[in-house]
Amino acid sequence: MAELRLEELSARNVVAANALTLKPGQEQFVAPVSYSAAAAVVNPATSWQRVVLDGNGDEVVGFIMGNFDPEADHEEFRSILWRINVDADDQGRGIGTFAVRALADEARSRGLSRLYVIWEPGELGPEQFFLRSGFQPTGETQYGETIGALDL
Repeated sequence: MAELRLEELSARNVVAANALTLKPGQEQFVAPVSYSAAAAVVNPATSWQRVVLDGNGDEVVGFIMGNFDPEADHEEFRSILWRINVDADDQGRGIGTFAVRALADEARSRGLSRLYVIWEPGELGPEQFFLRSGFQPTGETQYGETIGALDL
């Protein structure tokens, strides 16, 4: 795996982040990065957004968004991975794993002991990635999505 690094989502890299491509069939499971950027405007104090840059240059190869809200009514929304996108051509290189580990490190640095994620089940969905990353199913939302937790 090439040297990867994180950078805050900014005006300098948002266009590249929004241009990340998906493999056929993944579209129904991943919201565009622009949705995440808009969420940060609404919740700037709790939103954590980073692009993953390939260490061989400044190419944006992934994006991750977490949210940390100690005042959230539901436990899973206090420390959650909201979005993760890895460019179609770069999937399978460890970029998503790198990003999840960075988010988990951030959660730990905030004194949290669990990181959550919610995913929609489906053949081409992210379930296997989240399970390989250490998330364990803990329940379902009212819409049938899986709630997973990663103990830190």
